[in-house]
This record gives sequence, structure tokens and C-alpha cells, in this order.
Amino acid sequence: MSKSRDQPSWIESVCTHAVAVTAVAFALYPVLWVVATAFTEGRAPERRVVPIPTPFTLEHLSNVISAPSFGFQVANSLIVSVATALVGVAIALPAAYAMSRFDFVGKRGGLRVLLATQMFPLVGAAVPLYLLLDTLGLLDTRSGLVICYATTAVPFAIFQLRGAFDSIPKDLEEAAMVDGATRFGAFARVVLPAARPAIAVTALFAFMSAYNEYILAATMLGKEHMLTLPVVLQRYVGEHNAQWGSFAAGSLIVSIPVMAMFYWAQRHLVSGLTAGGVKG
Repeated sequence: MSKSRDQPSWIESVCTHAVAVTAVAFALYPVLWVVATAFTEGRAPERRVVPIPTPFTLEHLSNVISAPSFGFQVANSLIVSVATALVGVAIALPAAYAMSRFDFVGKRGGLRVLLATQMFPLVGAAVPLYLLLDTLGLLDTRSGLVICYATTAVPFAIFQLRGAFDSIPKDLEEAAMVDGATRFGAFARVVLPAARPAIAVTALFAFMSAYNEYILAATMLGKEHMLTLPVVLQRYVGEHNAQWGSFAAGSLIVSIPVMAMFYWAQRHLVSGLTAGGVKG
């Protein structure tokens, strides 16, 4: 049989695989350095081409985990990040649906205001937010930090979910309402399942933005047991002293919830692609 024209030659396959392997190696090389530094004895990383942890040690990992308030700090980051994602998505869902399906006075102006809020960094509002939280008595609290993070998560979530709702045909909702469903029932049983991939991505971005934020957390939090993980990691690298081994070990621990969230979002993306569009 003659070889198909669409089938690449062995030269093309070798070149393609070589480029892919090079790209993966280029992306993973810094990560390997972090892993090697976390499990190598000494305070400073040694210069070497291949980052291999020699001599191997668990001292840095033990120092990070055995810190007195480390458990509270991990809990703080997770609670604040999850709460920010839940608050942002919960507020954005009805707002995005209303902007996608209904015409009302101030719709365009509201969208422009939301867009304008994305043009300024959150750190630009650090002083007003600090004064507000101080007045409300929410400094050094998780609730105050969630409020700060939600101010940027909500506008982004509204834009993200509004585009997802626009791509869902209105005929699906009309068919559900013809069968006896209310507007809210059609929204909950038809629109939300169909928009599950967009909801998962929006929640993931809100989680990541809160989980990785440093400046506001360092400004609003002062008590040791209330700090979040980015603030804790920064303390390992000071002006006159740098504990690179502990910093690398802490970075590996901090990345575990992020990888778990990406795995969770991937499952929901795959399972939600066809959900809500078929009437059973």
C-alpha cells in the first residue's frame, strides 16, 4: 500500500518531537532547580548544569512545615482564596445573566464602569481599602481580605460569564419555560450546566488571583497566625539573609493546592462541555 500523503515522514516526526522535547525541557528546567534547591543541603544553591539534589536532605522541608504558625497560614490562604472565588462567582452569575439576557437602563454604562475598574491595579486602592477596613474593624481578618480581593474578582467574573451566557442559545431556555419551568428554573437547570466550563475557569482565575496576591495581604495583615503563604515565603528572602532552601521548599508546598485546583477545573471542563444542551 502506498503511504498516505497526510502521514508525516520520519524526518518531520523526528524534528517535531525534538522541538517538543526542547520546549518541555526549557519550561521544566527552572522547576527542576527549585526542586533541587529544596532537597539539597546548604543555604545557597550551587552552580551546576544539571540540577540534582546532592547531598539529599529533607531539612528545608521540615523547617517550613514545623514552623509554629504554618498550619494556620496554609488555612488562611485556602480559606481566603476559596471564599474569594465563591463570592466572586456568586455575585457575578446573576449580574452576568441579566446583562446577557435583558435590556435595561444603564446597561452600557455599567459595562463601561466595570471595564474601567480593570484598568487600574488593585494596589492603587490599597490606601482607601485600608482606611475602610480600619473603620469597619476588619484589619487582620480573613473577611477583610476577601472583601479586598472580591473587588477585582467580581468585575472580571461578570465579563467572563457574560460572554459564556451570550454563547448559549436562548432557545434552550424558551423550550424549558414552554415545558413549565420558571425563568429561575431554566437558568438553574439549563444555563448553569451549559456554562459549567466558563464557571470553572472563572472560579479558578479568582482563586489564583487571591492565592498569589502579596501586597494587600502584607498591608492588611500583621499578626503572625493570620498571614497568607505569599507573605510567609517572602520572609525567607531578606535584605541581608536569604534562606533559599526553605524558600524553595515552601514554594513546592504552596504549589500543591494550585495543582489540585487545576486538576479539579480540568475535570469540570471536560464533563461540562456537553451538559445542559441535550433534553433527556
